[in-house]
Formats: sequence, C-alpha cells, structure tokens
Amino acid sequence: MAEIRRATVADAEALGEQRVRMFEDAGVSTEAQMGQMLANFIPWVRAKLEDGSYVGWLVEEDGRLVAGAGLWVMEWPPHFLDAEPWRAYLLNFYVAPEMRRRGLARKLLGLAVGEAKAREIKVVTLHASKFGKPVYEQYGFVPSTEMMLRPDR
Repeated sequence: MAEIRRATVADAEALGEQRVRMFEDAGVSTEAQMGQMLANFIPWVRAKLEDGSYVGWLVEEDGRLVAGAGLWVMEWPPHFLDAEPWRAYLLNFYVAPEMRRRGLARKLLGLAVGEAKAREIKVVTLHASKFGKPVYEQYGFVPSTEMMLRPDR
C-alpha cells in the first residue's frame, strides 16, 4: 500500500533524484544536463524546504520512492489576478511508470492545491509534461499565454 508523507530537509537528495527521473521520462535531457541540474537543485530545494517556501510530498511503497510532487511559493508582483505578492508553482510531479493510473498524481495535486488554498494563494501555475497535462486539465487548469526566451542560445 502506497503511503504519502511530507518531505523534510533530509529528503533533498531524494527529491533531486526524482526530479531527474521526471525529466528522463519526458525525454528532454542528457546525462550531463541532469548531473548539473541535480548539483544545483539539491542545495536549492534544501534551502526552500528549510524556509518553508517549498512543500513536497513523497509516496513510498514497500520502502521505495514511487511518486512525489512539490509546491513552491514564490514572491510575485501584485496584479489583477491577485493583489497579494505570492504565487504557487507546482513542480516535480512524478509517478513511476509502474504506479501510473492509480490516482497518485491526482491525490498529490489535491494536496498541493490544498496547500495553496490554505496559504490563501489565488494563482497556481505549472509546466505540464505530456503525462501530466490530462490530469491538470481534468482538475481545471487551463493553458496560459506564457512564452519563453533563452538568451544564451
């Protein structure tokens, strides 16, 4: 039986490893990219867990990490959608292939959105993978007009 628990600072490495698996499954990375990302991500998430701006959930079954998710609360300029200076960003949603279609992603999404609501955050954003997009759309997320530029390219 899978059990969900809140991530702690001691879970920073596990969160990083799960993040690597998420990107590998999406097919958007190389081994070199993942090594550098992991080296940068672990200290970042550790600090965010410590200050409470990152809340993570991990799902374990038979002592093995099989799924997880995170919510990062970031400062954001007040605007017409929310006068308060905070926005929640969902990240690190991952379910191991053999555990998919069991409702874990939806359960994690509910926990993350519930955390945002508890903090009175009115805007929650994310970037969806092909695996996650249907789950987010069923939950009520809608596409936005976000664009991206990578100046170093």
